[in-house]
Amino acid sequence: MRADIKGSTMPVLEIQLEDRESVVTMHGELSWMTANVQMSQTTQGGGGLMGTLRRAVGGGGIFLTQYQSRDGEGLVAFAAKVPGHIVPVDITHGQSFLVHRHGWLAGTPGVSASMGFQQSFRGGLWGGDGFVLQKLEGQGRAWVELSGELSLYNLAPGQTMLVHPGHVGMFEDRVSFRITTIPGIANKVFGRDGYHLVALTGPGQIWLQSMPLPNLAHALEPYLPQPQNG
Repeated sequence: MRADIKGSTMPVLEIQLEDRESVVTMHGELSWMTANVQMSQTTQGGGGLMGTLRRAVGGGGIFLTQYQSRDGEGLVAFAAKVPGHIVPVDITHGQSFLVHRHGWLAGTPGVSASMGFQQSFRGGLWGGDGFVLQKLEGQGRAWVELSGELSLYNLAPGQTMLVHPGHVGMFEDRVSFRITTIPGIANKVFGRDGYHLVALTGPGQIWLQSMPLPNLAHALEPYLPQPQNG
């Protein structure tokens, strides 16, 4: 298997598969593929039965889409949905990554994606979206889509970064996290930054994204046609 990430602003992940090799994704990720790549639905995404159940509870559904090359080499491609980056991560047993809810793009069959964390927020910019993380575990390689520009930090033990929930792209599972509120009543009421922050504490790497999809939608909202009253 050979993977190439092409482009810059709107990258494309192209995976060259050997005969009978395969990759798996959630539904709706395909951009293009050669005619000898066969699509099928599978429950095998790493983690066995419990992994399948965790994925279903997390909203990902029971089935994954598998792309397998038949009768020689094949190619399958997955394009980014918004300007940003596609980041490869290698996952081993005992190590996992937490990524934002739309982050997992594709992975080798040994990678399992399930619900990592979910909390609903009330009030502020994030009132209807909450904070949802997927957990990538198992063994293999995964590709993660992050929006906007990236900032990668290697947190020292005990070092904490306070992050707006939408800017949390991905972090190692050894990084601890907790939901906290923005300090100060005036900041909560007049700051227009929502009420919540995520405290990420090292040791470990964190990937922060500059353009969360909810923030982009919020910025575009004034320019979209509004339904007429009544």
